[in-house]
Formats: sequence, structure tokens, C-alpha cells
Amino acid sequence: METIGRDLREMQRVPLYSNHVAAMRAEGTVAHYAAGSLIVNLGDPIDRFVYVEDGEIEVVNPFTGERHFPSTLGPTQFMGEISFLNGGVWALPMRAVTDTRVLEVPRAAMLRLMSEIPEMSDIIITVFSARRRRQLDERDGTLVLIGEDIDRNVQRVGEFASRNRLPYASHALGSALARQIATSCAISADHPAVIFGRDHVVSEPTPDKIAKLLGLSYELPDEEAVDVLIVGGGPAGVAAGVYAGAEGLSAMVVEDIAIGGQAGTSSRIENYMGFPTGISGADLVWRGEVQAMKFGTRFIMPRRVVSVERRPDGKFCSTFDNGQRILAGAIVVATGVQYKRLPIDRLAEFEGAGVYYAATENEARYCKDGEALVIGGGNSAGQAAMFLSRSANRVRLLVRGTSLASSMSSYLSSRLEADPKITIEYGSAVRLLHGGERIEAVTVHNSQCGADYTLPTCALFIMVGAEPNTAWLSGLVKLDQKGFVETGEAAGADSPYATSQPGIFAVGDVRAGSVKRVASAVGEGSVVISKVWSYLND
Repeated sequence: METIGRDLREMQRVPLYSNHVAAMRAEGTVAHYAAGSLIVNLGDPIDRFVYVEDGEIEVVNPFTGERHFPSTLGPTQFMGEISFLNGGVWALPMRAVTDTRVLEVPRAAMLRLMSEIPEMSDIIITVFSARRRRQLDERDGTLVLIGEDIDRNVQRVGEFASRNRLPYASHALGSALARQIATSCAISADHPAVIFGRDHVVSEPTPDKIAKLLGLSYELPDEEAVDVLIVGGGPAGVAAGVYAGAEGLSAMVVEDIAIGGQAGTSSRIENYMGFPTGISGADLVWRGEVQAMKFGTRFIMPRRVVSVERRPDGKFCSTFDNGQRILAGAIVVATGVQYKRLPIDRLAEFEGAGVYYAATENEARYCKDGEALVIGGGNSAGQAAMFLSRSANRVRLLVRGTSLASSMSSYLSSRLEADPKITIEYGSAVRLLHGGERIEAVTVHNSQCGADYTLPTCALFIMVGAEPNTAWLSGLVKLDQKGFVETGEAAGADSPYATSQPGIFAVGDVRAGSVKRVASAVGEGSVVISKVWSYLND
């Protein structure tokens, strides 16, 4: 499949041009570091771009203090990775090997130069992306999870990091590496833990705490003003973020779980134009996120908008779940839909312990050599079944209806039927879950034969139904009977994406009557910004 970021060794040999360096020299200052001194430490804010003019720089392992990679950075190369764009933190310490001279450019000035000089931006972003790709592929990160397979809190952190393309290492409780790391951090090796470098053990870990550690959850000034607030980080929201930034609007994307939305849980999308070998939903949306950040759009997570009010001056005041308030001239609603929580006995008990709403590499680990069950008859369910069949001995697709013809693409249903490891069971509904600490079996009712039967399983994936995330909009814009946002003529508006409330627009799956496809969501997110721009400049 297509992935972002070319070979790192190849890209690091592509130097910035002399005019690029001259432009940086006009904005930056020269700094000198003695051999052995730290240039940046783990967790420091990425507030500058560092270009090596002379000397040598190495990445430091934060647990051992030794050199982390065999290769180092030398003249014409530069420090940093993709979190530079969004104002994150340094994920690895870096140290001067010899007396070193660097050119340091403040982050804001560097971002402006990158927007003005596209060739410079192309080189830097490609190297940054390749570095992040290497970390993800090699599971190399200073965020370390111990006992992810047995502790739900640690597991939630792993899911958050995985879905947001944040590199981390995971070690089984009691393993040699886990004991070695626990010893270096002076903590017990017998308990699950989340560690960020040697000196920071996260107590009672949550995704929100990890986001703050990594610089993803900003402490914004209360009532900070932006041109447009985009609520939802799926394909529609990210596309809106790309085009808003490109049009010079100050834009903020707020997402409560993970950038990518429901599409981010898809392991393989094959019918999106331009990717003939397929691409994962997470990779596709991450490309868009990088583009949006390049244009200055900010991403805030994990944050949920809980209420919106329109002030007398026409501005919208949105309140986040942490009490923070943001003022915006316009709002784009791109909250999409979420899979239904089915009325199954003991469902809540096993969520995160065998019951999942996404099928990525993170969840597939629990299906190795076992039997997995997928509930659903749409494309997401079919893609999940195909992906899980790589690691599971058997995958059963449980479909309530009698056919896939109306709900799944033909190419996908044909592949499911041809795969010997996948069986499709029509007229099937899960009634009851069984197990202790984790799910072990389910009871299924088959309407075609009227019988109940029990199936052993290592994991159950629920990918059925679509409920819109619009409770926070109740009373502000017109919704249809199912809670989807009415737009265009149905809302008394003159734009296909405008709602009944001037200044609030809706795109993607949350919009009533939308086509539930990634491509259409991206299209709507890109087109709506022209309407937002017109509204703000009317």
C-alpha cells in the first residue's frame, strides 16, 4: 500500500539549496554547542528550526544516555520531525558529538519561509515525514507502554497514540525489556506503566495526559479568536483545514478521539482515486493533516465541543469539554457519525477487552491465530474482515440482512466470498457476550433458522449503524429526525452546505443526505471553504 514518507536515508542526502539557507540566515541566528552538550532535551517545546553548518549531532537514548542510532546529523542536514509543524515537543534528546555550529530559526519565521518557498517546504516536510514513518514502522518512541495487553488504561493510551500516528514502544509485563526500562526509571517491574523518557512516569494515564505531554493539547488563551472553527478531524474536517489554511484563514480543527475519524479505522481503502494499490484510512488522512499544518491550520485533541452560542456581534463562542472557550467567525461541522453501541448483554464490560470499534494493527494483535467476529455489512466491516484474516485463523462476518449487494462495494464482497478464511453468516445477530477478564465467546441468534448458537472468539468488532454526533448543536441548527444536520434547501439556506444558522456549515457524513464515502467527504470539506470565505468577507 501507499505510505507517506520516502526512504529516510535517501531523503537526508537531499540538501536545502543555497538560497534556502540564505533565507534562513536572514531570519535566524548562529549558535555554538560544545562537544557533549545537549541541544534539545526530551519534552522541550519545538520552538526553532535547527540547521547544521558545522560539526556533528547525535540522537540520545533517553533511558541509557547512549547514542540511539548509528547515523548522525552533519553539515547541510537539519534536526526535527513532523511535530514541528503543529508546535509539539522534541520526542528525542539531541546532543553535540563535537563542537558544533548551527543556524537556528524561530519556528514562526520558519513556517512563514516554508509557505513562501515551496521547494524548501517540500524537502523539509518529506524528511520530517520519513522520520516519523521510520519511528512508526520500527515502533521506536520515547513514549513506552508496559502491560498494554492486560491493562485497559494503558491500552487506551496505546489506541490513542496508534490512531494519531504517534510513535511508541510497547512491552509485555515481565519481559526483559520491560524490566530493564522499569529499573532505569526506578519503578516496579511488576505493574503496568506509561513512561515518557526515564524521568517521567505517567500516573493514572489517559489520552489527555499523553496529548499534553506531546504538545498536542494546547493551553489556549480563553476566548482566542479564529476565522473558522472546524469541529471534527475526519476526512471532511481535515480537507476543510487544508483549504482554509491555503486560503489564508486562521483555522482550528478540534477532534475528541483521533485525527482520521471513522475513516482512520479502515485498514485498507482501495477505491479512492490516485491510490491503485490502496491506502489505509489513517495514512490518507494523515497526509491531509500534514498539508493543513503546512498552511498554518492548528489541530487540538482530544477535545470535544459541548456547546455553542451566537453572540450579539455575530461571533460564535464554542465551549470545549475542559471549559475552554474559542471565538470563531464561522463554524464547519464535520463530526461525522459513530458506530452504534448495540443492545448486547455485557457489552460495556468488554469494550477495550475484546470488543472494538476499529480494526487496525493495534487491535489485530489480539486476534493472532484465533477466531475474530465482525458485525456489519458495509465497506468498513468488509475491509476489517479482510485485514483481520491476515492474523486470525478464521474471521466470521455477521450480517443482519440477507445480502451485501446494497451495502457493500461489489469488489469487496467478491473478495470476502473468495477468501477461504472468511465466512459470511447472514441473518445473524449477537445476543450475549461471555468471558472473564476478556471476551471468550458470543451467543448468536440466526433469524433464518431461528436457532441460537455459541461461537468462541478472541475479539468482536462492531461496525454497524451510523449515529450522528450532533447533540451539542441541538436548538442551534435544524436537524432531521435521525439527528443529521439539514443543509441547503431543506434548511432554508442558499448553499448546499449552509445550515439554518448563518455562519454554521456542515459537511461529510454528519450532513443529512450526504453520500457516506471518503471521497465525497473530502470533496465537501474542500468546497465548503469557499462558502465560509464568502460569508466571512460579506
